[in-house]
Amino acid sequence: MTQTFAYLRELNMTSLVLRLVLAAMLGGFIGLERGRKRRPAGFRTYMLVCLGAALTMLIGQYNYTMLHSAWGELAQALGVQTDVSRLGAQVINGVGFLGAGTVLVTSRQEVKGLTTAAGLWASACMGLAIGAGFYECVLPVFLLILASIQLLPFVESFVVERTRNMNIFVEFLSLDHLGGVIARLKGLGAQIYSVEVDHGRGEEASRPSAVFSVRMKKGSVHEQVLAAISEAEGVVIIEEL
Repeated sequence: MTQTFAYLRELNMTSLVLRLVLAAMLGGFIGLERGRKRRPAGFRTYMLVCLGAALTMLIGQYNYTMLHSAWGELAQALGVQTDVSRLGAQVINGVGFLGAGTVLVTSRQEVKGLTTAAGLWASACMGLAIGAGFYECVLPVFLLILASIQLLPFVESFVVERTRNMNIFVEFLSLDHLGGVIARLKGLGAQIYSVEVDHGRGEEASRPSAVFSVRMKKGSVHEQVLAAISEAEGVVIIEEL
């Protein structure tokens, strides 16, 4: 097993093909889950990011190998030096800009895309590990990334549903009904931290709305709280953020 890994860490055709195929497959598997949920970055995006990161690390290793073998004398005469990790560091920074493009703040003041951005960054790091031939690390990292975006949301939902803090988006027929919702929340024993009001433009497509940050009393069930508020006069849409 040790000899096999040592051979696959060398820059030979078998190792190159294995690393690139492995990066494309594992990156694609992670992206497939995001694509299934209709997230901004999906199968091809993750595949290309992971593949590109692996290729970048291979280029760094190739340059280092050539400067210490075939190009050795010329590099020494010119004083050329190279760092294998230099290109990989640029990948980590560059993917940060790509991930930023998937983060959106909706009209309801809800931030979306953070998990997708983090997944892209982690996928790029996994690609660097594949390109470096760090095979022992690749499978655990792949499984952990996949678990974090596919299995852990159930754990997150379980915890969030039982927390006392809530962010509630409410859309009204008019701002005259805002007081009724506040009264309903206080009647439920809620402590209101803040209210962000959007006055809208008086059109049906852009009614006034508000985002309430509240802390419910102990034992409150989120669905029951939302149902109680929805019965207030003038409430058109209600949603927990």
